[in-house]
Amino acid sequence: MSQRVSSFALTALLILGAAVPGDDLGTAGKAGEGQFEFFAAREAERAARATRSLPPELRLFNYERAPQCREVAGIWTKGSADGTCPELADLAGAIQQCEDGDTMVLPMWRQARTTPAAAWGPWQQIDAGGCGVDLLPVLTEADFRLLPIPAPTLTLQPDRGWVLINIETIVTTDPTPVTLRTELLGYGITVEATPTRWTYDFGDGHTLTTRSPGHPYPDHDVFHEYENPGTTTITLQAEWTGRYQIDGNPTWRDITGTAITTTTSPPFTIEERTSRLVADLCTDRPKPPDC
Repeated sequence: MSQRVSSFALTALLILGAAVPGDDLGTAGKAGEGQFEFFAAREAERAARATRSLPPELRLFNYERAPQCREVAGIWTKGSADGTCPELADLAGAIQQCEDGDTMVLPMWRQARTTPAAAWGPWQQIDAGGCGVDLLPVLTEADFRLLPIPAPTLTLQPDRGWVLINIETIVTTDPTPVTLRTELLGYGITVEATPTRWTYDFGDGHTLTTRSPGHPYPDHDVFHEYENPGTTTITLQAEWTGRYQIDGNPTWRDITGTAITTTTSPPFTIEERTSRLVADLCTDRPKPPDC
C-alpha cells in the first residue's frame, strides 16, 4: 500500500451548485449546501473517463489533472496540466509519497456548464490527487464471485459405480490455479484464482473440510468409510482466493474475500460384501451353486 505523507493540510473544497444530470460525481455522496467534500481520486478518474467518451460539443463537464497553486494573496488556484503554476504563484508540495515504481498523480479539477450552449464555469478541484495505483479500479469480492471460475474435478477411488461399507472411499481434487480475463471500468484485468480449501459432503450426514487436495492410494489422506448400504453422491465445495493484475500495471493485488464453486459426483451405491468358503472356484463354468 502507498505510504501517504501530507505536506500540507488537505484543503476542503466546496462543490458549488446543484447536481447536474449525467455527472456521477454530482450525485454520488454529495454534501448538502455549504458543506465541504473531496471525492476519491478513483471516482473522479472514472467520471473523467466517461466524459471523454462523449463528443466535446455535448459535454457538460471538462476534467483535467493539474497542480494546486497558491497565489500571493493566499488563494488556491488551478495550475497547468504540464505541472506548472501561473507567474507569482507557488506550487503546492507533494500530497503523497508513492511506492517505488509508482507515479504521483496531480489533483483533478472539474469545469461545468448547465447546457451544451451555456458558458463554462470556473475550474474547481474535486480530488486531492495521489498515486497512480489510487486511480485504478478495485476488483471486489462481489466482482470475484461473478467470474466463471470452473469447479475443480472430483475423483473417487475406487471409481466403479459402487463402494464397500467400512472400506476407505478415497477422494481427490485438482489444486491448480486458473487464469481468467475480465474488464472493469474500461480496464482489462487478469485474475488468478486458486482453490485453498475443500469441503466434502459424503451424502450420509458426514462432511470433511481440508486444505489438502488429496492423494491417490496408497498415499491417500482424504477419505471416508461408509457405514450403511444405499445410494448416494459426494458433493465437493471449493473455496477460492484470488489476485489480479490490471493491464499496463505490473503489480499483482490480492482480492479481499473468497469465491465458492460446487461439483457433485455421479450417484453410486454403497454395498456390503461378505466372504465365505466354497467347494469349487466361482470362476468355473457352470458356476457352482454355493457361489
